[in-house]
Amino acid sequence: MPPIDDHPLRYALVNELHARPFPTLSVPSHAVYLAIKEPRDAANRDHSADHDHLCALLERHGAPLPQPGSTHYSGQIGRHALKWESHTEFVTYLAFAPGVSSRPFDPAEAEVFPASWIEAAQGKRLAAVSIRIEELPADPAAILPQIDDWLVPESLVCAEVLDGAAVVAGDFRIDPAGQMRFAVFARPGTGQGRIGRIVQRLCEIETYRAMSMLGLGRARLLADRLNALDPKLSHLVEAMTAEISDAESTLQELLSISAELEALAMQHSFRFSATAAYEAIVHDRVELMREIRFEGRQKFAEFMLRRYDPAMRTVKSAEARLNAMLERAARAGELLRTRVDVERQAQNQKLLESMDRRADLQLRLQNTVEGLSVVAISYYALNLAAYLAYPLTTVLGIGKDMLTAALVPFVVLSVWAMVRAIRRGMGH
Repeated sequence: MPPIDDHPLRYALVNELHARPFPTLSVPSHAVYLAIKEPRDAANRDHSADHDHLCALLERHGAPLPQPGSTHYSGQIGRHALKWESHTEFVTYLAFAPGVSSRPFDPAEAEVFPASWIEAAQGKRLAAVSIRIEELPADPAAILPQIDDWLVPESLVCAEVLDGAAVVAGDFRIDPAGQMRFAVFARPGTGQGRIGRIVQRLCEIETYRAMSMLGLGRARLLADRLNALDPKLSHLVEAMTAEISDAESTLQELLSISAELEALAMQHSFRFSATAAYEAIVHDRVELMREIRFEGRQKFAEFMLRRYDPAMRTVKSAEARLNAMLERAARAGELLRTRVDVERQAQNQKLLESMDRRADLQLRLQNTVEGLSVVAISYYALNLAAYLAYPLTTVLGIGKDMLTAALVPFVVLSVWAMVRAIRRGMGH
């Protein structure tokens, strides 16, 4: 059997499925997570700068360097295992190690990512998470005093996840050290891979929540501009119904507003579409946690419903309003262009009628001139013919006056026939 040729990307695409395995964490342990994003046009950033920044961290610890162009990396930096990933708009670093500090969420744990190294990054810190992993005691309710002491009760989220494999708690607040805190209490016997999946999903929830909420700031700025444009657009639409309105100037104003709306749509389309995609990922990750209510506390899904979803609805509302105004402006523009075309056609019709009247007057004037021309030419032709015929008066025995009178019809008819022939020739 002859060999079958594989698609050149077959192996690369399959390997991509296994390129980003979940981390494996033991109990007890801790994890520190960092996401960095370029503030502007992050999708088109220089990815080689992200690679160089990663290499700068690895060189501090003498760790092996990744291949140029890599989009993911796993290695060891000191006592921490490092997992690095490059995404469309941001890069992430996850460092984890066995053991926990005596001081819960000790800022020293985050020093695995030195402040001077973070400052040298191409982008800015988007998310920073500190996760503490401990064993869940025999009496799960015994962790409640610790949770209430570590986290802010007003925004506390606490639930059993992965069918009761662990209890996860967090408050989605940034502590004085700049970290967002999550605590994971794993039941005895929970596998390291399962703990790793919990940690990974917590990091993803926070990262994609932050990325999606970037659209909220854009939505608020857009709403301010739309609030200014909406009355202008409404005024122009109302002016279209007034007979005294100048359609041409109204159309120019409407085109100006439409152009600005199109520019706003172009500026915000990527962020709004990205916000929708990131929002879907957030809800997907929350659903994958498979939450069970723990001791009557608020679940992640409930927190998102109350605190996060309204922000997403604001973004969707701004996007929908922009699209609605674009459609209104487009419809008004079509109607106004139709009105302008009708007015122009009416003006053209009046112009044609005026031209017809002028042509009729010119024809009458031409006929009058032609008649006068026949008379004038006949007069001079008659004089010439009379001079030529005077010698015949003696032969015919008639006077000059009678001869001239006799010549008048022939001369006039001859001149009229000549002018008519010339006119016909010019017509052809």
